[in-house]
Amino acid sequence: MTSRLNTMGDTFRARDISLKAQKKLLSKMSNKSMAKNFIDDTHASILDNTYNLAKSYTGNKKDAEKLVKNIIKIVVKINILSRNDQFSPEDLKVANQLKNKFTTIVKTVISFFEVDYTFDRSFLIKNINDCRGLLKQLVGNHLTDKSLGRIDHVLDFFTDATFLEEMFKKSSPYRPALKSIIDDMNKAFDEGGI
Repeated sequence: MTSRLNTMGDTFRARDISLKAQKKLLSKMSNKSMAKNFIDDTHASILDNTYNLAKSYTGNKKDAEKLVKNIIKIVVKINILSRNDQFSPEDLKVANQLKNKFTTIVKTVISFFEVDYTFDRSFLIKNINDCRGLLKQLVGNHLTDKSLGRIDHVLDFFTDATFLEEMFKKSSPYRPALKSIIDDMNKAFDEGGI
């Protein structure tokens, strides 16, 4: 009887069950109130403004909601994995590379917006796709194919050449919405959140 209990104990891990429960709960509750547990006000404002920009650009409320919900799910799941010490030392090296690449992207977007005639679509798309590769490398062993598909959905939106060209045109009708995002990004940098 004791050996049977030990065998059962070897396959059952409360931490794994807890992690699955958190992920499952997250998939059912990817809304603003859930996000506030993991995302501060400045980042929430970035997401709100991203929703407004995506809705305005696509003309589709449902697509804009799906984009932002997917961003929230990705961020929160990574946060859950990190809080539960699920990343190996190799994963943490990738996470550091991802953080550096993401910081480069944010600084680049800010610069492209603030400095006329600096927009370089190819450079931005390359860096976002590099970020995609690092992100998938980081979470590939931890998340489902459905979650990896969410990453592609989000990053496909932000690497669409037509979208990018439209965002960075001086005469773009989306410029005020992008300015709100840029202002929040600058605030996040000031607060040490990026």
